[in-house]
Amino acid sequence: MNDFSQIPPVYAGIFTADKPPSLIGGQCTSCGAHHFPKPDICPDCLSEVRGADFGQSATIYSVTTVRTRAPLGLPSPYSVALVDLEDVPCRIFALMDPEQAGSFSIGQRVSLHVAPIGVNNEQKACLRPYFSADK
Repeated sequence: MNDFSQIPPVYAGIFTADKPPSLIGGQCTSCGAHHFPKPDICPDCLSEVRGADFGQSATIYSVTTVRTRAPLGLPSPYSVALVDLEDVPCRIFALMDPEQAGSFSIGQRVSLHVAPIGVNNEQKACLRPYFSADK
């Protein structure tokens, strides 16, 4: 088991690095809409949004592999996808497992993982959430 406790997240408050990891989003206290990342107020009805656990499982809605030089120290090539989260009705843009780049397909089930990948805006190593194919 790896200890990532000394490596900061790419952005604070969007995931937990626990085993298993989980995405953290927001749910509107008035209309019930789910948003990721959590906004300060609901963009749909302007009400309060509380933090919510968005889980770790998803299904790929759309996916592409980028084969040009990657930003922020990401490995090349890399895949990104729109994924439908299974625990809440929310579709998000996500980084896919760099070791599986190019092997993802629409409708495939994937699970959340967290690892040091690339650098943050300060050019320092950081933890990033990514989705990997279920085995």
